[in-house]
Amino acid sequence: MLKADLNSDIGEGFGDWTKGDDAALMQVITSANVACGFHAGDPDVMARTMKLAVDNGVGIGAHPGFADLKGFGRRRLPLSHAEIANLVTYQLGAAQAMARAAGGQVRHLKLHGALANMASEDADLARVCFEAALKVQPDIVIMVLAATAMEQAARDLNCTWAGEIFADRAYNDDATLVDRRQPGAVLHDAQAISLRILEMLKAGAIITESGKHIPCKIDTICVHGDTEGALTMASALKTGLQEAGVEIAKL
Repeated sequence: MLKADLNSDIGEGFGDWTKGDDAALMQVITSANVACGFHAGDPDVMARTMKLAVDNGVGIGAHPGFADLKGFGRRRLPLSHAEIANLVTYQLGAAQAMARAAGGQVRHLKLHGALANMASEDADLARVCFEAALKVQPDIVIMVLAATAMEQAARDLNCTWAGEIFADRAYNDDATLVDRRQPGAVLHDAQAISLRILEMLKAGAIITESGKHIPCKIDTICVHGDTEGALTMASALKTGLQEAGVEIAKL
């Protein structure tokens, strides 16, 4: 039987400003990647989000990104490897503390935005990020963009990792994501997305925008919490996969 985790980037509000319907999404997903205060989130948002995850039995992940609230962590910042290691360490520590206070624990780590895109292209940078996390929590599950430099780094570190694909994003032929500024980069048709992901799971491969198949290990599927219609999309995807015989379960 095919099996997959369903994850979403969660807790990406700030102060009184909210982004996405976290409470509703938590009833659909099985893993939550919680913003740690740099690209989004703050202590109060993190506390509410961690409690939602615990109350709904959803796996908790740290979702570190660049300190770029204005750009939502999607602008590439020219930081040194040492600086990037420290920002990952700092944000993971914050996530661990907030999760424990809510009665849960951090189980996985997933890089956010521009930092994730950069690490998907640069195995040395990915290794820096992952080593920083593993020093803090040696048994943490590292979510990687499947079939990219991230996967190479995780394999080289011989750590526990999970291959991730995106439900709502188009792929380039090198397994990286099509730039959000390009037409068709972000997908919205819930039914088409469900059929597309089912095809990928059956093929054991990423299917790119051009139709190319890139064989990979698929453990978890992401629906971005800030994508328009995310709740409808995630619900339809979960229902569609379950009806096709796919088991949806935490990593």
